[in-house]
Amino acid sequence: MSDATKTASNKTPPTKHDPATDALRFPIGKFHYAGPPSDEQRGEFIASIERTPQELRAAIQGLSDQQLDTPYRDGGWTVRQVVHHVPDSHLNAYVRLKLALTEENPTIKPYDEARWAQLQDSRSTPIEVSLTMLDSLHRRWVGLLRSLSPEDWKRTFQHPEQGAVPLEKNLALYSWHGKHHVAHITELRKRMGW
Repeated sequence: MSDATKTASNKTPPTKHDPATDALRFPIGKFHYAGPPSDEQRGEFIASIERTPQELRAAIQGLSDQQLDTPYRDGGWTVRQVVHHVPDSHLNAYVRLKLALTEENPTIKPYDEARWAQLQDSRSTPIEVSLTMLDSLHRRWVGLLRSLSPEDWKRTFQHPEQGAVPLEKNLALYSWHGKHHVAHITELRKRMGW
C-alpha cells in the first residue's frame, strides 16, 4: 500500500472522522490484517491481485475525459489519478517483494503518494499507458507470488514507519488495495449515474 501523506515536519496530518467522508474514502472499509493467512486465503489474495487489472479496466470502461477528470470525492483524486496511482503503488509493492526475497529484512524507501499523484504524468497521461503497465506488472508479480514457498511468506522488509512487514501481510494489503481503488471508481459511477 502506498504511504500516508506527510507534512513538511514528516508527520501525518490530522484527519477528521466524518463517517460520510470515511465511507467515500474507504468504500470497502479500511484494511485490517487478521494475522497470517491460511494457504487457501493466500491463494484468494493472489487471485484478487491477478484480477485487479481486469477489474480496473471494467470500472473505467466508457468514461469520457471529463469523467476521468472528476474527483471520486470532494478533495480526493480524480479517476485518472486513481488509475495512475494503482500501478505506481503496485510497482513499489513488487520491488519490495523482490528485495525481501533477495536480502535480509531490507529497509525500503516510502514514497509520498499524494505528491506522486500531483505530478504531470498522473494528471495528463492517457490512462491506457497505466492500464498496460498494470497488466504487464501483474503478470510478473502474480507469477512470482505463486512461486513462493511457505518459508518465503515469512520473509520481511523493514518499513521506516511500520517496522518489519511480513510478505504475507503485504499480500493481504495489496489484495485489499486493488479492490479499494476499483471501488472508488465504481461507487462514483453509481452516485453519478454513469
